[in-house]
Amino acid sequence: MEELAVPTDILKGAKVLIVEDEPFIALDISYSVEQAGGVPLGPATTVAEALKILKTEWPDGAIVDVDLPDGTIEPVLNALCPAVPVVVHTGVGLPDIMRQAHPNLEVFNKPTSPDFLVLRLGLTDRSRG
Repeated sequence: MEELAVPTDILKGAKVLIVEDEPFIALDISYSVEQAGGVPLGPATTVAEALKILKTEWPDGAIVDVDLPDGTIEPVLNALCPAVPVVVHTGVGLPDIMRQAHPNLEVFNKPTSPDFLVLRLGLTDRSRG
């Protein structure tokens, strides 16, 4: 796969929630967020961990998996969308019920480059405080 040139300041301090139960994938995404100037929140490996993070930190964006050890990402999507841009990175696709509830979500099948996922967040045009 061709390497993407991700600007080192594209995220400019944006907090990005990462929800992924595969350790190597989670670390790759975290690294890409950091390299793009962002601050990874997590990675959370379960829905419960992700919801716990959301109680204390509100992200500017999120990159999430669908199926986690304690269930689907649906409660996290319901908490974040549509206020926060979310990119879904999954091996199983987005179930119809979640697609209907969140029709504008961008969904990418694994494996997708973590740099590409960071670029798809589209945070460069959002104001962050």
